Amino acid sequence: MPSNPILSATAQLTSADGHSFDVFEAVQKTGKPKAGLIVVQEVFGLTDYIRNVSEQLAHVGYQVIAPALFDRVQPEAIFPYDEDGLKKGMEIYAQLDQKKALEDIEACINALRHENPERPIGIIGFCLGGSLAWKAAQSLKVDASVAWYGGEIAQNTSPEPRCPVQLHFGDNDAYVSEADLDTILDAYPDIPLYIYKNAEHGFGCTDRASFNAEASELAWERTLAFFSEKLEAH
Repeated sequence: MPSNPILSATAQLTSADGHSFDVFEAVQKTGKPKAGLIVVQEVFGLTDYIRNVSEQLAHVGYQVIAPALFDRVQPEAIFPYDEDGLKKGMEIYAQLDQKKALEDIEACINALRHENPERPIGIIGFCLGGSLAWKAAQSLKVDASVAWYGGEIAQNTSPEPRCPVQLHFGDNDAYVSEADLDTILDAYPDIPLYIYKNAEHGFGCTDRASFNAEASELAWERTLAFFSEKLEAH
């Protein structure tokens, strides 16, 4: 991605129910952002990788907010990309009320639309975040959603997404079966769903053993083109 000077920092937002949570914000130092983007974490928390993704998206012109969704269960819950980190993250994930997590995402949407209620907003999520990006498309006011290896999409094909969606999966994903992919395609044959060869769950994360550079690069090309088409035309 191109690189332009940016500002990034941790801040706090408050959801409709009064819950305050950390967010990582990133935006270019100068110029008007193209649109707003929300980056939704994996099961490992608001990691350096998620912060880096947020900064890279800011570099190409978006105002970005990444919420710490685990704050509802355990503040500052960030885990390493290993078996122990996965176990701890899954324990918190099991306690997370996803409806409340969507309320936190909605608070991010409201913050990005503070000065302009019609401002175009996109959302991108990875792993757990991919499932939540899909659910946000079904229930919240976003203009485009991109989900990378969301493991719960096949189990939540209803209701129909309210905005354009793009999906990315690896063909060797241990958490998303071929039957799951068929379920999604049967329900939404017109949604662009990309399957990457020799790619595992988490293939886009540079800090995971499953990182696949070729698949990640292609998925990012498609993601950025999708957001450019759906958000910047407003």
